[in-house]
Amino acid sequence: MSNSFSNSPRPAGYDALIAKFGIKALPHWHHSTVNSYVYRTHTENGVVSQIYPIALAPDDSVGGQLEFAIKYDGINLEILAALFEIIDTQELVAYITSKPTGRYTRRIWFLYELLTGKILPLDDVTSGNYVDLLDPSEYYTSAPAQVRRQRVNNNLLGDAQFCPIVRRTQTLKDFEAKNLPEKCREVLAGYPREILKRALGYLYTKETKSSFEIENVKIDNSRAERFVELLVLAEKKDFFNKPDLIDLQNRIVDERFQDHDYRQNQNYVGESIGMGRQKVHFVSPKPSDLPALMEGMYGAHQRMNSGRVHPVVHAATIAFGFVFMHPFEDGNGRIHRFLIHNILARQKFTPSGVIFPVSAVMLQDREAYDKALESFSEALLPLVNYELDDDGRMTIQNETARYYRCIDMTAQVEALFSFIDRVIRVDLVEELRFLENYDSTKKALQAIVDMPDRLIDLFIRLCLQNHGTLSKSKRKSVFEKLTDVEVEQMEAVVRQACLNDPHG
Repeated sequence: MSNSFSNSPRPAGYDALIAKFGIKALPHWHHSTVNSYVYRTHTENGVVSQIYPIALAPDDSVGGQLEFAIKYDGINLEILAALFEIIDTQELVAYITSKPTGRYTRRIWFLYELLTGKILPLDDVTSGNYVDLLDPSEYYTSAPAQVRRQRVNNNLLGDAQFCPIVRRTQTLKDFEAKNLPEKCREVLAGYPREILKRALGYLYTKETKSSFEIENVKIDNSRAERFVELLVLAEKKDFFNKPDLIDLQNRIVDERFQDHDYRQNQNYVGESIGMGRQKVHFVSPKPSDLPALMEGMYGAHQRMNSGRVHPVVHAATIAFGFVFMHPFEDGNGRIHRFLIHNILARQKFTPSGVIFPVSAVMLQDREAYDKALESFSEALLPLVNYELDDDGRMTIQNETARYYRCIDMTAQVEALFSFIDRVIRVDLVEELRFLENYDSTKKALQAIVDMPDRLIDLFIRLCLQNHGTLSKSKRKSVFEKLTDVEVEQMEAVVRQACLNDPHG
């Protein structure tokens, strides 16, 4: 290692390797440089830039920079996969041989063989303690599986075909500390069974309509009922396997656009900007890459099922991973949101019989939902070389599967936690309070005039539509049997109810 350093920072770790080998990769969350005797950290929009003093600088070998990257920059499987395909294997073997029992060395060695499928000409490690591949205090991990060759505990969330990474940020630690399932149970415990039943019925319908509305898809009563039926089944059956996903897609899309396998066309998300031109926002994987990617997702799902992974981490990585794969021609967004409910319910995060209308929150806060999607799609777009023909058909000209295999999904997990938190704190409470208030309003109206429920419901609705008073036309055409005094008293009850009604 050279002792001569200029005052300008020099890249280290992943940034040094990316520059040295010309790697095209998704942006990493941590950037390292070395500069004189300075130690400084700057964080902006979740991206950390750190300057380290000379004493911590790595030598400029591949092994030295790799060890620094794993130690200070964290685990980035996508960059590592790209690097392992092009580095000099003999140089890597020499580095591992120089310290075969080192904890960072063994991690690098294991990851090389995992990500490339190639076995290095090295003897197994026969002594020493096992080392966790991911530090559980810094990452969400699955149940560790001991790998005897490198004496490593493999606690990744997936495998080489699909392996999301989720960091334990302070935001996620704070959400975990809230114990959202218990908060939900506390909210539900404050209301009678009849109100809960009606509220949950409404929430299933609200979630259905919102999920379709996000995609600007019109939905008739028949399709809405079918989707509600699926949501009710979400806690009873694991839908994340190929046959059930295809069946699910067939149930929720127009029958003319049903798929019987993964898509065979290259699809993308874009918008027309006139004269046959398209502005592309997201490019999905090549059809030829889908089978392996989806198989990897199924494996990761099962690994997280049995690996004590936090349910929100599990739901976010699989549901957002699915929509990034876009395996079908139509219905991907609705299935993506359905999978959130399916996994949360199956993992008992959601109380039995309860649904969190996350689609409704996504619809209300489109900026936050779009940001969760764009944190991957916008970073991906510059790395994909594509052409569009005159009919809008896309052809991808470079290899892209690596970008979809090992996504850092921390941002998506944070977003899903925030949506669920909002549902429990606001939406669920508001709906229950609304029904409680509505029932008390009906009783007060019934005490003034003993009318059928249908007419009382109509009276409330018409008053609410007219700022707390009954219009003259409706007074004459529908409620002509009521006296003026009765109408005035009933209007006063509705107006008072409006003051306590979160629905307004």
